[in-house]
Amino acid sequence: MISGQYIKKLAENAGFDLCGITPCKHLAENESYFREWLAKGYGSSLEYLERNLDKRFDVRHLVEGAQTVVVCAVSYKNPLGEGYPPGCRTKIASYARSRDYHPVLKRMLGTMLEALRRQYPGLTGRTFVDTAPLLEKQLAVEAGLGWIGRQSLLLTPQYGSYVLLGELVLTLPSDQYDAPFAGARCGRCRNCLDSCPTGAIVAPKVIDTNRCISCRTIEKESDSALPDLDGWIFGCDRCQSCCPHNQKAPMHRSPHFDPLFDPLTISDREWLAMSEEEFLLRFGNTPLARSGLRRIQQNVRINQEKNEE
Repeated sequence: MISGQYIKKLAENAGFDLCGITPCKHLAENESYFREWLAKGYGSSLEYLERNLDKRFDVRHLVEGAQTVVVCAVSYKNPLGEGYPPGCRTKIASYARSRDYHPVLKRMLGTMLEALRRQYPGLTGRTFVDTAPLLEKQLAVEAGLGWIGRQSLLLTPQYGSYVLLGELVLTLPSDQYDAPFAGARCGRCRNCLDSCPTGAIVAPKVIDTNRCISCRTIEKESDSALPDLDGWIFGCDRCQSCCPHNQKAPMHRSPHFDPLFDPLTISDREWLAMSEEEFLLRFGNTPLARSGLRRIQQNVRINQEKNEE
C-alpha cells in the first residue's frame, strides 16, 4: 500500500501545484454521456475520440492491474490569459506561448514514478499527459481537484481552468484517497456560453467541436469552414478569459511555463512572410509546432479576409 502523503510530497517536489488521488473504477455515467455526444455528431473531425472507448472510461483496461490514479495539475496562466486587445487578429492561446507541456509534465511525472518504484519495489505504473484515451478531467474531479465548468473544462478553486493535467496510473492501492469534488461553483454565471464567438458551447458542458475555434485552428481540418475565427490563429481562450475564476487566479509560478514570445509583437504580415526554417527556430519547441506554419498562415489569411469585409 502506497502512502498518499508521500505521493503528494513527491508531486510538490516535482513542481505540481495540485495533486489528488482516486481509486480506479468504471466511469459509467461519463461513458453514457459521451456516447450520446458522439451520436449527435459533436465530435466532428476528431475520429480518434471514437476509438478505445472501453479504455477511456475504465483505466483498468488501459493499464493491467491498475488500482490507483494520481492526478497532478500545474498552473500556466500568463497575462494574455486575461484577454487580447480589441481588434487583434493574430491571437494565440496562452498555453502555446511556453514550451510544449507534454515533455515537461512527462519528466515531472517520471521523477515521481521513479521515486515511488524505489520506495515500493513491487510497484509498476505508467505516466500520461494527454496522449492516451484517459478521461483526465473527470478523473481530476474524482480526485477532488475541481469541477467541470459550463465550458466543459476542469475548474479548480485555486487556479481556475488555466491548469495542465498529468496522471500516474499505479498498480498498488493508496492508504488514502481524496473525496470527489462536490458540486460546482459556476453559480448563475453564463459568461463562457454567451462569449463564445461561434456558439460552440451549445448547452452547459456540451461542445460542438465543429464550431470550436480551438479545434478548427489546430486539429484535423474539416470539410466545412467557420465564417469567423475571431482573430485566433492557434487555439482560443475566449471561454476562459471571460471566466471570473480565471480572472482572479494567480499567474503561474513554474519557470517551465514562462512565455517564450509575445503574439502582440508579431504582425499578420510577419507570419505570412515567415519561412519554415524561421518558424522551427522560433517556435519548434512550443505547441505551435503541432499545427505547423502552413496551417497558422492559413488561419492568418482567414482573419485578414474577415477583417476586410
